[in-house]
Amino acid sequence: MKHFVIALTLIFIAKSSFSQINEDMKSISNAEKFSAKAGLLIKKEFIDIGIINKAEIKVVHYTDLISNETISSVRFEMETASSYSSDTKIATLDSDEVKGLINSIKMMQENVFFSTPNNYTEVSYKSRGGFEAGCYWSKDDWKPYLKLEKFDGKSYVFMEQKDFPKLSSLLQEAQNKME
Repeated sequence: MKHFVIALTLIFIAKSSFSQINEDMKSISNAEKFSAKAGLLIKKEFIDIGIINKAEIKVVHYTDLISNETISSVRFEMETASSYSSDTKIATLDSDEVKGLINSIKMMQENVFFSTPNNYTEVSYKSRGGFEAGCYWSKDDWKPYLKLEKFDGKSYVFMEQKDFPKLSSLLQEAQNKME
């Protein structure tokens, strides 16, 4: 009986570990999955688009030089520093997610920013890779933000409402360069 309980516990732990690995693989973009495939010779071309509040926006073209297959994405990068180290926060949006982000930003600008909730409220767009763009209602004002990495509180890019048109314009430029 004791061996049965130990075996059952080990199976449960192993299953939990593998499901966590699967969940981590699900939360990366298709572009990241493509570039991480084994047996490919990948070329990455980085095209600078612009900067919004310390976050650089780039288009990345991934090409498998063996099959000539290509995929593109939008990449957000931000350097963070603490007293002991520095780090680069990175978010990748697949080409099919960029239009949804642009539409979400437009909806926040045209509808959400003109609403006045009675309670603390959050509105957000999330990509399959964990990137988040949104706003929250606090102290009688909407506060926009970007969050580059899903589980990293240091990856926030805090913005003002007046920054959203520039962000939308940069994303539109990025979308045009991905085609």
